[in-house]
Parts: sequence; structure tokens; C-alpha cells
Amino acid sequence: MSLPAILENNLRLPLIGSPLFIVSNPELVIAQCKAGIVGAFPALNARPAGELHVWLERITTELAAYRESHPDEPVAPFAVNQIVHKSNDRLEHDLEACVKYQVPIIITSLRAPHEAIPAIHSYGGLVFHDVINVRHAEKALEAGVDGLILVCSGAGGHAGAMSPFALVSEVRRFYDGPIILSGAMSKGEHILAAQSMGADLAYMGTRFVATEEANAARGYKDMIVESGARDIVYTNLFTGVHGNYLRASIENAGLDPDNLPEADKSAMSFGSGGSSKSKAWRDIWGAGQSVSGVEDVRPTREVVLQLEREYQAAWERMLAGRWAPGLASLESGVA
Repeated sequence: MSLPAILENNLRLPLIGSPLFIVSNPELVIAQCKAGIVGAFPALNARPAGELHVWLERITTELAAYRESHPDEPVAPFAVNQIVHKSNDRLEHDLEACVKYQVPIIITSLRAPHEAIPAIHSYGGLVFHDVINVRHAEKALEAGVDGLILVCSGAGGHAGAMSPFALVSEVRRFYDGPIILSGAMSKGEHILAAQSMGADLAYMGTRFVATEEANAARGYKDMIVESGARDIVYTNLFTGVHGNYLRASIENAGLDPDNLPEADKSAMSFGSGGSSKSKAWRDIWGAGQSVSGVEDVRPTREVVLQLEREYQAAWERMLAGRWAPGLASLESGVA
């Protein structure tokens, strides 16, 4: 396992801030990258479609200037999420914009990105693909992706139902490339745990909703702080794909979170209009079980620095623990 060259020496932590529908904006992405983690946003967040060029120009320019003025700091590349689904009538336009600005990382989701990969690879871009099971992982690898994002149980947004222990183990049986792991992570020690399980990077979204830069209503941010894992509801009602949502936001919309009907998956719609105009996108708020570890709303840089402290402390606890002598013996070659 090894990181792609574009990520080596450019990260403060092995972490990608996952793309958050509506919430991820240029302010959040730029703050994440400046803090030393990969920032990402869904292309569909930029509306109308022409606004995507404005966003990409701003992010590219500001990060280049920051790298030049802060040569000793890790400044991460950014990523754009593309929904590869037949209902996304913006996909061709948005991919052309990403090629024009040579977006370093494209995160694809919902379908294997066969048609998109040649365009992204033409300028050296990387393609990481969301998967929730082994079948999806195999299809993505057949398409030629550069890395897999394993979206496991407890993750915010469109999440799978598999344990990260099971899915990482099964994927590692046939794939030794980059794995990014998602699923209820909000602390620095969770990042270390993901690496110890066989992942290369962690994928964290909910924690960054509760930041000052995030484009989320204050009520949304406060609800994340006030909620626990028990307050997360797993349903496919709102998009046709199963995902995790805040119970209180469902109740506030006049629905019973314990008695939600099943949605028709064929009714999924992702495009220039589509589901983005529905009440669900505005009033039903996505979040993962990691809300249990979110205690406040803070600037993004402060969140990343706190994660770094927690990550280092976790390493120190491991090395000081009861297994440390055995680890030292193994490292020195003494059984």
C-alpha cells in the first residue's frame, strides 16, 4: 500500500474531507486544503452549471498562491465529486470543467465511471470511487479507478451497511491499491484505527458540517453537536439510495422517523434540477453516527489541528501500551 505521489508530503493527516451536498463550498474546501487535508465538494453544489468554472478558478488560484507563500506547510490537493448516474444531465459539462482546470482528484459515485476515466487520466488526474460492497469494488476496478472509497455502516449521506472491518478485509484480498475508509469517524484516533485496519486514508464528513466555513444552517450545525449515534436514521426515502439522516430534522419536517416508507430506487434523480429542489435537500439533514464525537462548531483549521493532536496521542498510547515490548521485539528482529 502506498499513497499516490500527489498526496505524499502534502498532507498533515491521512484524511479526505468528504464532499457534502450543499454544505461543501469553496470556503470549506480551501480551508481544508490549507490545513493539510484533502477538501472536496460535489460538482452539483455549484449552481447554475456555469458557477462551477468560478469555483474551480477560485480554488485553484487561492491554493496555488498559498503554497507559494507558505512553502514549509503541507497544502493538500482538492477533489470534486461527480455523480455518474444517467439522471445527472450535467455530467459531461462538469467533467469538461474539471479537465480544463486539471482537478487533481475526482471522486465518482453511484455507478462505475467507465466513460469518465480517460478524460481524467488524460492530464494525470486521479479517480477515487465510492463503493459499499465487494461487487461495487470489483466493477470500479474493472473500470480502471485509482482508488476505492469504502463507505461503511454509520457513515453520513449515502452509506452502506457493512462493517468497516469486514469490507476492508474482503477488499484487501484482491486489491492492494489505495483505500479510503468512511464510517462514523470524528476523532484523530479513528484515523489511526482506519490505517491499522488496512486503509491508507480516512474519509470524514459530518465533523466538517459543524465548522464555521461550512455552508450549513446554524440549526443544522447545532443539531449535529446536540445529537448522538442513536439519533441517526438509515433510510432510502429521500433519494432512492440508503443514507443516514438526523432524526430531529425528519421530525421537524412532519415525518415519523420510525415509520418511513421505502422509496423506489428507479426514481433517483441527480442533475441540474432534480432532487436538489425538493424539500428533502433543504430540510432533511444528512449526518453519520460520528455525531457522537462532535462537541462544538469551530473553524476548520482548528478542527484539523485537534485531529492531529488526537492522532499523535493515539500513537503514543499505542506505543506505551502493554503490547509495546512485543512490537519493539518484532521491529528489532527478536522473537
